[in-house]
Amino acid sequence: AQLIESGGRLVQPGGSLRLSCAVSGSGISTSFVGWFRQAPGKEREFVAFFSTGLNPAYADSVKGRFTISMDNAEKTVFLQMNGLKPEDTAVYYCTADYYGGNWAFEDRWGAWGQGTQVTVTS
Repeated sequence: AQLIESGGRLVQPGGSLRLSCAVSGSGISTSFVGWFRQAPGKEREFVAFFSTGLNPAYADSVKGRFTISMDNAEKTVFLQMNGLKPEDTAVYYCTADYYGGNWAFEDRWGAWGQGTQVTVTS
């Protein structure tokens, strides 16, 4: 079982990107899914959380610009990113297999993708 992200690339400030995360195989729970990111020289940080029936949760830094969603039939998680800023530059990671507790903490998640690079620059 694995999570495979795609969609990251170089984009100009103010631009948009849609990241995808395909969950393949069995053994990974996708009842709760999330996105984290890690900028150069910084720790990995929470970006967004999704679970069907709950309101999505976002980091303050992306609220109003990013939207997380999921196609349950295709087991694919999306992150629509609008109004991108240079400070959004990071490797973005999809996550699943939520253990419970504070979803903003890395150690609450058991499955991670390999990451996809997003670079925002003019």
